[in-house]
Amino acid sequence: MFAIGEASRQSGVGIETIRYYEREEIVPKPERASNNRRMYSTQDIGRLRFLKKCRELGFPLADAKTLVELSEGDSEDCQSVKELAEHHVFNVRKKIKELKRLEAALTELTANCDSGNASCPMLSQLRSM
Repeated sequence: MFAIGEASRQSGVGIETIRYYEREEIVPKPERASNNRRMYSTQDIGRLRFLKKCRELGFPLADAKTLVELSEGDSEDCQSVKELAEHHVFNVRKKIKELKRLEAALTELTANCDSGNASCPMLSQLRSM
């Protein structure tokens, strides 16, 4: 069994994030030692690592929690995982399109900037929008 600091180090998840996950019931509350300190098992640390990987892939916290639950269930539900991942890919592609539009708008605005102008065309354009 490991204290929260060691669980954080081994999992790569910050201490405050671990506490947040517990408060929000994303992970179960850990066992407590006689001094009331949280104690984490290797399974708990593995769950935290799994969550961290899900978050690194950009899954929303609710989806990451669902993936944890699916991974720890009696039988892995591959179809549910696939549907969740496909929905996430759709959202990622949508965000990419939005970011490309944003990039184009910013590129256009900055292309109108001339160094040394007393009046900045980009600021003028932004004020008139």
